[in-house]
Amino acid sequence: MEGVEFMIANGKTVPFKFHFGAPSCVPATIFETAGAALNSDDVDVLLQKPEIKYLSEMMNFPGVLFNDEEVMKKISSAKKYGKPVDGHAPGLRGADAKKYIDAGISTDHECFTAEEALDKLNFGMKILIREGSAAKNFEALIDLMNEHYQMMMFCSDDKHPDSLVENHINRLCARAVAKGVDVFKVLQAACINPVQHYKMDVGMLKAGDDADFIVMEDLINFIVKQTYINGELVAAGGKSLIKTNKSTPINQFSCAEKTVADFAIQFNGEKEIFVIEALEGQLITNRLTVTPGISNGNIVSDVVNDILKIVVVNRYTNAPIAKSLVKNFGLKEGAIASTVAHDSHNIIAVGVDDASICKAVNLVIKEQGGVSAVSNTSSKVLGLPVAGLMSSEDGYKVADDYTAIDKMTKEVLGSTLAAPFMTLSFMALLVIPHLKLSDLGLFDGDRFEFVK
Repeated sequence: MEGVEFMIANGKTVPFKFHFGAPSCVPATIFETAGAALNSDDVDVLLQKPEIKYLSEMMNFPGVLFNDEEVMKKISSAKKYGKPVDGHAPGLRGADAKKYIDAGISTDHECFTAEEALDKLNFGMKILIREGSAAKNFEALIDLMNEHYQMMMFCSDDKHPDSLVENHINRLCARAVAKGVDVFKVLQAACINPVQHYKMDVGMLKAGDDADFIVMEDLINFIVKQTYINGELVAAGGKSLIKTNKSTPINQFSCAEKTVADFAIQFNGEKEIFVIEALEGQLITNRLTVTPGISNGNIVSDVVNDILKIVVVNRYTNAPIAKSLVKNFGLKEGAIASTVAHDSHNIIAVGVDDASICKAVNLVIKEQGGVSAVSNTSSKVLGLPVAGLMSSEDGYKVADDYTAIDKMTKEVLGSTLAAPFMTLSFMALLVIPHLKLSDLGLFDGDRFEFVK
């Protein structure tokens, strides 16, 4: 609650129009340690606030399908106040998708095939085409906009700061027009549908509306020349004119630095073990079984076959570390760590050896949150002191600092992923199949239980 209230208050210090959602899944599941819990009573209080426009993505789709009492109370509160409920149900099809939608879930941004999106559209759900730094669904879904533009929108969802510097929704508009989608259908999906769906306090160029609009160079490349809010010029020529206000970070972080020995995985004679397979451009993972690499009685990373150790460290208290293996990060040396680890945001790290993993984890502990990269000869860390997720520094500076860490991860450590830190952040998100790692252990996202 304190975090949501902090964000609302902070947003009011600038003329930008923020529209917040009430968190629906804190924690996302009962199978992880979070810094707080928001029950249905808390959510009801938040939904009464005028700044809260919707109930945020209902990731606990099993809770919806099985009529979990707390989940249904949260949805009922949103209905009571006339506010929409965002969805989050990757891969859900057929009767299950219909039941989820019939419960009152109005959108989904997790579709990764046109068939899945069309299934949900036919049941009356609005589809958001998501293009983030790791998960990219534009190419799979954009052709549906020709016919279903009234029921579609664009979104980013987990976009790194350096990606935001390059472009945002405007780039998706340009790509859609280049694909041959009618420009007015594109503009409706980008500009009109979100304002109407979420009942945003944003003008739509109608008489009497607030003068909220952007000036484009053209409707082909969608390069933004100027931005106006309430008739006031707030950005021009790629530069923000909004004055930055310093704030006191709010955070919850309470764990001691770790030792190298804390990250050892003892070998107990297993012939085969489960491995998480990360997939480029997707949030879902595959489940592999492999023969583990052994050294001095411990299971270790197998750099040759790109099977590396992955760990999740409880950031809220000192507790045993969860450890497993992951494929496709491509590191040849060192380690990376982050406190952007959906949705409980414990510390997640992957690396080729325990010493590097320990160093990367301790770097973010010292910063009370952040992202770090460690090589055999150097290290970098970007502190994220606001909830371990955000910085209060200038956005362009944060983007430059992140770019440096990302470049080091690829060029020095050898990662083969387009967005290694964004991919890493989803390896602990238990509500997306098939195999993930929480601070409490390896989790089966299909059976919704820990791996035995």
